[in-house]
Amino acid sequence: MANAKGDVLFVGSLGLPDAETAFRLLGERIGTRAARYPDGEPGARSYWIRWQNEVFANHPDLELIESRKIEGYKDTKTRPLYRLRDGVDPSAFRIEKLGYGDAALDSWAVFKRLRDDGTVPAGTRFQVCLPTCGALLTSFFPADQARLIEPALEDAMKREVEQMAAAIPAADLAIQWDVAYEIVAHDGAQPPLHYDDALAGSVERIARQVDWVPAGVEAGVHLCYGDPGHKHIVEPKDFGTCVAFANGIAAKVTRDLDWMHMPVPRDRSDDDYFKPLDGLKLRPETELYLGCVHYTDGIEGTRARLETAHKHAGNFGIATECGFGRREPDTIPTLLDLHAELAGA
Repeated sequence: MANAKGDVLFVGSLGLPDAETAFRLLGERIGTRAARYPDGEPGARSYWIRWQNEVFANHPDLELIESRKIEGYKDTKTRPLYRLRDGVDPSAFRIEKLGYGDAALDSWAVFKRLRDDGTVPAGTRFQVCLPTCGALLTSFFPADQARLIEPALEDAMKREVEQMAAAIPAADLAIQWDVAYEIVAHDGAQPPLHYDDALAGSVERIARQVDWVPAGVEAGVHLCYGDPGHKHIVEPKDFGTCVAFANGIAAKVTRDLDWMHMPVPRDRSDDDYFKPLDGLKLRPETELYLGCVHYTDGIEGTRARLETAHKHAGNFGIATECGFGRREPDTIPTLLDLHAELAGA
């Protein structure tokens, strides 16, 4: 397992109004402590994959089956489910654009300008965070339809990665795959995945998507239990599921795996939670980041989690469990300062 190039990883959303605000605040508060800066997923992307509803709702070959309201989020979430229209040949179905590539290129232009003028430290990579195809399939399609649509969705997401990689120099780009639905489905949460073996089937698909990232571009994985309403979708018993996924992905990918991120619940600083890390088998080049940083118990609580983590993981970088997108904006500078103070702890 490699030493972390930067002490801090940001796993995605930052809850800020735009990419420029995000890059400037990270440059001011974090500086060189993070090797990669994300754009914070502002605007339409602020609630992870919810914005992809527009892609499916406006696709001429798809129709809405039903739309359910789910309580318990920061707002009431409407979960629409789609299917192929009658007469559409699944083998001919195509999704032209998901929009991730266009969004990345818009933010890259801002990032490059700010890095050129010194606001963003020289050598920092531009980080793009993408959901797995499994997340989109599970969220927007019932299982029987997800099986039919999966090839077209994978083709579309692969083209989004190719679009970014064609326009952004490899040495400047890092791509992270966000793995959430697969993790929580493995631990028993609904809705179910569209394949039977949550571990082996997920690992196969995640590794395939990591391998889409061209050589020279960094590729990482963020394992997650979700953060709706600042609560996990399902509460992890310990690091067992994350270690199983991490080991499986590490063994399956054919390119470098540059980092692996795992979440740590706020109330867990006990050995029982961290002990499965004793069996972690990452690749030599892979940096480990643990989501030990929590705003609500600050320095003291985070140091307790870090102390236990070091017993089982050795060297690692720090992060939050999930993105910042569902927290109050006035807490973000303080949370960034907490990262800066704890970096290297």
